[in-house]
Amino acid sequence: MSSLIVFWVPALIRMVIVLIGAIVVGYLWGSFWFATTICVGLIILIGLQLHYLYRLSLWLDKPESCKLPDGWGAWTEIFSRLYRMRREDEKNQLELSEWLTRFRQAMTLLPDGVVIMDDVLFLEWCNPVAEQHLGLDMTRDKGMRVTNLVRSPEFMDYIILGRFEQPLVISHRNRKLIAHIIQFENRRQILVTHDITESERIDMMRRDFIANASHELRTPLTVINGFLEISSMQPDLDVKTRTAHLKLMTEQGHRMQSLVDDMLTLTRLESVDFPVRPEHINMTALMEQLVADMNGLSMGKHPLTFINEGPDLMGSMDELRSAFSNLVSNAVRYTPAGGNITISWTNTEAGPKFMVKDSGIGIGSEHLFRLTERFYRVDKSRSRETQGTGLGLAIVKHVALRHKAQLTIDSTPDVGSTFALQFPIEAAIL
Repeated sequence: MSSLIVFWVPALIRMVIVLIGAIVVGYLWGSFWFATTICVGLIILIGLQLHYLYRLSLWLDKPESCKLPDGWGAWTEIFSRLYRMRREDEKNQLELSEWLTRFRQAMTLLPDGVVIMDDVLFLEWCNPVAEQHLGLDMTRDKGMRVTNLVRSPEFMDYIILGRFEQPLVISHRNRKLIAHIIQFENRRQILVTHDITESERIDMMRRDFIANASHELRTPLTVINGFLEISSMQPDLDVKTRTAHLKLMTEQGHRMQSLVDDMLTLTRLESVDFPVRPEHINMTALMEQLVADMNGLSMGKHPLTFINEGPDLMGSMDELRSAFSNLVSNAVRYTPAGGNITISWTNTEAGPKFMVKDSGIGIGSEHLFRLTERFYRVDKSRSRETQGTGLGLAIVKHVALRHKAQLTIDSTPDVGSTFALQFPIEAAIL
C-alpha cells in the first residue's frame, strides 16, 4: 500500500495537472491547443522519466564514480532508497573486509599451515606457515594447482584417492608433516599441515635415551651378576680371587651409582619445577676445591696452571660445582700423563668466564656439535677406559642454560681442547 501511494499517487497528480492545464488552454484557445498541451505535457513527463532512467543506468554501471541525482516526484524516493542501499552495502563490505583481514591475521598466527583451494585444487590462499611447510609462494603460486606445487608421491596418492577421513603423514622439505584435507563449502577445500619434526626428534631422543641408559646399566649389572653366580657356584674360591671379584663388583656398582646420579641430575635440571635458587658463591673456595679434586684425579700426572682472577658469582652452588667438576674431570681423563691442564676463572668485558684447557687427545670438528647429547661418545672404547657416564657435557649444557651462560667448545685432534662457560655481566658480584 505504501509503494502504491509513493509511486502512483504523484504520477496521477502530475497527469491530472497536465489534463487541467490542457482543459484551461482548450477552453481559452480551442480544441487544437487542448490536444497540443496534452501532447507537450506527456512528452515532458516521459522525457523526465527517460532522463532519470538514463541517470539511473549511468549510476548502475559505475556506482562508485557517479552520483545519484536528487530526483523529482517518485524518483526522489527511488533515488533515496538506492542511496540508503548503497550506503548499507558499503558498510557491509567494510565490515566484511575487516572480518576477512582479521581472519587472515588469525590464520597467519596459527602454528599450523592452512591452504585454501577450490574444488579442482587451485591455490586461492595460504598462510606463511604453509609456505614454509610446502614451499609455496602466495604471490607466485596463486591460481596454480597445488598438486603441481607439492611434489610428493604420497601427497598425490592422497589427493587422487580422496580418502580424507584419515590424515596423511609425509616427509617434505626436510620436515615431517601431518596433512589433512577438509571439505569446505561446495567448491572449497582446506589443506591443514602440522609440523611434527620436533616432536618426532624429541621422541627419538627419548627412545635413544632409554636404549642407551639400559645399555649402560646392563654392562655393570652383567659383571656383578656374573661374579655373584661364580661366588654362589664356587663357595670355596680363594681369598685373592674373591677379593678381586669384590673389587670389580664395587667398581661396577660405583659406575651404576654415578650413572643413576647423573640421570637424576639431568632430570632435575630439565624440570620447570626446580628453578634456579641464586646464592652468593665464593668462587675462590669453589676454585680451590676444583683444584684439589683435579689433583686427586690426576695423582700428579698432569702439570696444572691455575688462574683465579674473577669475581664471586650469583647462582646455584651445587649446579655450578657439578658443571665445573665435569669439565675438569673430562680434562684429566682425556689428557695423557704429562699433558698440561689449565683451569681459569677470569672477568672479561662480556662477564665472568670459567675455562678448562688441556693438551689432550682432542676431538674432531665433526663431533663437536653433538658432544652435549646424552650418551654421545666420540670413541666408545676410550670412554669405557675412562669410566665416563656419557652425561657430563649434557649436564654442563643444562647448567649453562639455567644460568644464562654460553658454553663454547674448541678442540683439535692431538692438540687439545678448550671448554669455556661465559656468564653474563649481571651474574658477577663485584
